[in-house]
Amino acid sequence: MFSLPGVWLFVVAALRTAVSHAQSVDSCPGYTASNVAQTDSGLTASLQLAGDPCNVYGYELPDLTLLVEYQTDSRLHIKIYDQSETVYQVPESVVGRPGNDTVSAASSSLSFNLTENPFSFAVQRTDNGETIFDTSGTPLIFESQYVRLRTSLPDNPNIYGFGEDTDPFRRETTNYVRTLWSRDAYLIPSDSNLYGNHPIYFEYRESTSQSHGVFMLNSNGMDLKINNTGSSGQYLEYNMIGGVIDLYVVAGPGPLDVARQYSEVIGQPVMMPYWGFGFHQCRYGMQDVYEVAAVVANYSAANIPLETMWTDIDYMDLRKVFTLDPDRFPLEKMQELVTYLHDHGQHYIVMVDPAVAYQDYPAFNNGVDAGIFVLNSSGSPYQGVVWPGITAFPDWFNPNTQGYWNGEFSSFFDPTNGVDIDALWIDMNEASNFCPFPCSDPAGFAVQNGDPPAPPPVRPNAGYSIPGFPSDFQPSGTGKVRRSLEARQVGTPGAMMGVPNRDYINPPYAINNSAGSLSDLTLNTSLIHSNGLAEYDTHNLFGTMMSQTSRGAMENRRPGLRPMVITRSTFAGAGRYVGHWLGDNNSDWPHYLISIAEMIAFAGIYQVPMVGSDVCGYAGNTTEELCARWAMLGAFYPFYRNHDALGSLDQEFYRWTSVTQAAQVAIKARYQLLDYIYTAMYQQSVDGTPLLNPMWFLYPTDSNTLPLDLQYFYGPSVLVAPVTAEGSTSVSIYFPDDQFYDFFTYEPLRGTGSSVTINDVSITQIPVYIKGGSIIPLRSDVANTTTALRELDFNLVVAPGVDGTASGSLYLDDGVSIDQPATSVIQFAYDGTTLSMSGTFGYDAGNVSIAEVFLLGTSTGSNTTVQANKPLTGPFSLAL
Repeated sequence: MFSLPGVWLFVVAALRTAVSHAQSVDSCPGYTASNVAQTDSGLTASLQLAGDPCNVYGYELPDLTLLVEYQTDSRLHIKIYDQSETVYQVPESVVGRPGNDTVSAASSSLSFNLTENPFSFAVQRTDNGETIFDTSGTPLIFESQYVRLRTSLPDNPNIYGFGEDTDPFRRETTNYVRTLWSRDAYLIPSDSNLYGNHPIYFEYRESTSQSHGVFMLNSNGMDLKINNTGSSGQYLEYNMIGGVIDLYVVAGPGPLDVARQYSEVIGQPVMMPYWGFGFHQCRYGMQDVYEVAAVVANYSAANIPLETMWTDIDYMDLRKVFTLDPDRFPLEKMQELVTYLHDHGQHYIVMVDPAVAYQDYPAFNNGVDAGIFVLNSSGSPYQGVVWPGITAFPDWFNPNTQGYWNGEFSSFFDPTNGVDIDALWIDMNEASNFCPFPCSDPAGFAVQNGDPPAPPPVRPNAGYSIPGFPSDFQPSGTGKVRRSLEARQVGTPGAMMGVPNRDYINPPYAINNSAGSLSDLTLNTSLIHSNGLAEYDTHNLFGTMMSQTSRGAMENRRPGLRPMVITRSTFAGAGRYVGHWLGDNNSDWPHYLISIAEMIAFAGIYQVPMVGSDVCGYAGNTTEELCARWAMLGAFYPFYRNHDALGSLDQEFYRWTSVTQAAQVAIKARYQLLDYIYTAMYQQSVDGTPLLNPMWFLYPTDSNTLPLDLQYFYGPSVLVAPVTAEGSTSVSIYFPDDQFYDFFTYEPLRGTGSSVTINDVSITQIPVYIKGGSIIPLRSDVANTTTALRELDFNLVVAPGVDGTASGSLYLDDGVSIDQPATSVIQFAYDGTTLSMSGTFGYDAGNVSIAEVFLLGTSTGSNTTVQANKPLTGPFSLAL
């Protein structure tokens, strides 16, 4: 850390004095624009401070640059930055930028309107003149540690986004604050900043029935405020503690258009392996490998399909990453477990944390040798405290870190000499640090906090038979088998590393961080990375950078195969690398319910479609009823995993008869729909069309859908509406003015734009409906694994809409390759009399065919079944 010259110490003291006197930001002079230079595709201008600096939360930057680019006919880029380009900007290596193509302003759906004095700007639609972003009336503030930008809004706006959070899906419009600053947020509380940060919002205007989106590319901590005051009216305000204004405005006009256009800015999400959509099981607190094996065997005995078994940090030797507990998870037994799973068409995943134990062992020593850890100003690795005790943290900006990470993965997860995992789970990457700031004695804190925790007792075997596993897993089997900180420059013009002389620990403007100070329970924000960037500016990127590096390490160890990496912390664009589980929730009904809003936000807005909550809840004790309901709901998450915490009641689905039955029903429906949702995943990976849809995405002109966040569309055509109250067997479902069909019985239901109460919904049932106008490809039955599922025929469900027609699609590939040797992209259409299949048919599906077609009728008892027996090798037409 550099030292401040005396003059700057005086300036900082003066600034603190100004803050203590509560000088109003409204006294700041704002800016005036000059040297406006317009081109066919945009403009540039100089911005000068319009008066004496107010220096409320830092020192005012006197000279700024405005850049406006019409990048596509539906996207406008607006950037305001310091003329010297010293202020930190998000590195393109972390969040890529869209291409440099531009269009003529005359062809754009949006127009940029500049007011020079006092400087402000507005963005309007060119077709109807509607203003969708307007900064007039409130001065721009651009200080060394505070940037404020405000836009006016219509009264009672419909705003969505600004996550990660557990607040209602549609944002409150009075006194609402959403803070973006990654933290380890146990129990994911409401009205709080959580693990990830996505500074994007969608807005729907009822007056014009149009939607738009605004993305602020800024990784600094910020408070986003939505309020309505008598003097200022309704507004949305960015309050950022650094960085620049880097806005992307997308025009829509439909919400699905906005989603696709946003994906063009941050990149479409990565395609996941087919098997990743199977059912997953995990539990923190497994005593040993025998207990893991027993869970696998018990699922088989209960006839509940288990695709993937997971192991939490229990497998590690005293919680050190890249180690095995030699007594409880010895290598030979772990390899036998993985072999058993692979021989049965199943998969295995373990957790890897970023923090490396500060001890004499290979992973730490290799990191020191490679120089990849985040360093103190003294040149030694920064010390925090996580599960293994004192830890060091990889510096993801260091050019040697990818090679280090590759090496640890290749060695520890070697298929011959290590644990041959199939995918990866990464956690604690906000980054989490148990030691409260300033953490002056990490060793003492680790001892006081009991890190690492004492391992459970060692046992020679499970003490009971584990069917299907080798003899050394059985009671009669044998026992265990052991197998210098360089000078860095900040404040350099053009480097975009950050202006000098900032308070990285206690910035003058304090965001509403639920953890307290910026550095509390995370890395010290005054740390400087190997490339000169401050942790203060890049904190929110830690999880996404670990995601990017970990995906690279998985590709390196299994070239050509799609990695599935599930992370806790995310930033905008993380979906290009990973999926996300929603963190450490609680086993209660509020968390069961809020999982829907979280999930549709990640898939529909943030472009992270492989998402799901810990089914049955993580912390605390679930109940039979809650777990059964959650097993049903979880089957309609993209990512479906049962996971619970150390010390909680064991909650595998087979532990209750009713939950077993619920899981069997739910997994059958999920697996029959697996190719349908896999097709939706493919489409989102191509153009950003959401895999999950809130109701208003598909019915935006129906104002009744705007606040709904307890029912949603799984893919484009399947409406899911779970029971929402404990002890209840009924649920009120809103059906727009459209045709629907019960997914399980095919009974028709004509929506009228009103709510319908569905009664007698047992805990082994969930209300699910097919949207009229859809053709859904279903596997003919369920199977124990997705490998076996891929051998089953398809049936087509033709669900005519109000106009009597229907359409659908099916994507086929080998399910695992990054670069597909051959694919099929198939379209189905029904015109009221004839069903047709067209498209491309490159993928060899073997003997799998379209076996039957179910044509649904709009009156009870009018369904028709037709034997099709059509191969997936070319087009066909079939009269129905």
